[in-house]
Amino acid sequence: MIIDFESIPLTVVPHMRDGEKEVHLRKYQDDLGKIMRGKLIPGATIGLHVHETSSEVIYILAGTGKVLYEGEYLPLTAGTTHYCPKGKGHSLINDSDADLEFLAIIPEQ
Repeated sequence: MIIDFESIPLTVVPHMRDGEKEVHLRKYQDDLGKIMRGKLIPGATIGLHVHETSSEVIYILAGTGKVLYEGEYLPLTAGTTHYCPKGKGHSLINDSDADLEFLAIIPEQ
């Protein structure tokens, strides 16, 4: 299967998971999980949330930011990957003055 994110309509999600500002997403989803290409504009966040039924892998495509995981802020740069196991919580934060672009894979377990 090939997923062409450019052919998937863009969705703008304000205050995703009670976060700040908005997230721009192109998402493929089926019964087995979600694969998303996203962008956090400067100052935007995805609010702190727990993965009750899934894990999540976030690969940073461009930009810088940080993730709040297990009470600790961890830096993110292009080429780094954050893993949030099932049962754990995290928040994605763009604290820079440029867009933070990412690929997220969320398999249902």
